[in-house]
Amino acid sequence: MAAVLRGSRLLVGRFCKHVDFAFVSERSMASKTPVGFIGLGNMGNPMAKNLLNHGYPVVATDVFPESCKEVQELGAQIVDNPAEVADKADRIITMLPSSPNVIDAYTGPNGILKKIKKGSLLIDSSTIDPSVSKEMAAAAEKMGAVFMDAPVSGGKYIGAASLGKLTFMVGGAEEEFTAAKELLTCMGANVVYCGQVGTGQAAKICNNMLLAIGMIGTSETMNLGIRLGLDPKLLAKILNMSSGRCWSSDTYNPVPGVMEGVPSGNNYQGGFGTQLMAKDLGLAQNTATNTKTPVPLGSLAHQMYRMMCARGYANKDFSSVFQFLREEEGQ
Repeated sequence: MAAVLRGSRLLVGRFCKHVDFAFVSERSMASKTPVGFIGLGNMGNPMAKNLLNHGYPVVATDVFPESCKEVQELGAQIVDNPAEVADKADRIITMLPSSPNVIDAYTGPNGILKKIKKGSLLIDSSTIDPSVSKEMAAAAEKMGAVFMDAPVSGGKYIGAASLGKLTFMVGGAEEEFTAAKELLTCMGANVVYCGQVGTGQAAKICNNMLLAIGMIGTSETMNLGIRLGLDPKLLAKILNMSSGRCWSSDTYNPVPGVMEGVPSGNNYQGGFGTQLMAKDLGLAQNTATNTKTPVPLGSLAHQMYRMMCARGYANKDFSSVFQFLREEEGQ
């Protein structure tokens, strides 16, 4: 009843709003009702599996039918398109590669909004332009649904998704954060409310711009030290007990042989692809331009990762920038 009253007050206080917040909030207590999942790629697949492992019935779809096989074997119901997911579930999570994919999944001919139920909660964990998140939220609101952006971090090791150790950065109506958190805690160790729709994406874009800059700096530093005669393991040890220490040096070192269990020790296979990093840096550039924010190092990082994609590194982990620099010096 409290949730109903709260939703009613919101509707009365916001004359132009069409979303029945009470309906969504009541659903936060609906426990193990079906959850829709759209996008079963490297990240979406283990995320959907974690929902199943927590006892949630999952209704899923992917543009590549073969991607659905594993979750189907674990009990997920597979349907043909996002509209069919929306017809069977009123809580839906999307994990897609880019802004155009998200737009199509929500507003396309077979999109979620074609069969959305009033009061549905839509959570998008893709990394996309914040302006697109706002557009999708407005479109969902017209249909009486709630849209929240909740991109993830921590997935540089794909194992973080499998282990449920992701960090979700959530943007949207604060009064619906609890309902979203119920599902997101099944897939992540940290769920952080950032503000209104688009702020989750903003946090993710800023994080990845810093990550790229840090990885390039670590790679340049390690390469210089090696050329000056330092043993790479010794140099990494010194950096990690000094003021130069960062995530790229102490957790995800880009130099082969320095650390075990990271992509640099496996010919840069797995991890977070260079092409995806270039995409995220492109988003950072777009938002920086739109807000007239100077990001000179971010711009240089974007140029470098785009160059790497053109030189055959697109599918290698983004830490392969070290290898790229080594090859460049030999030319």
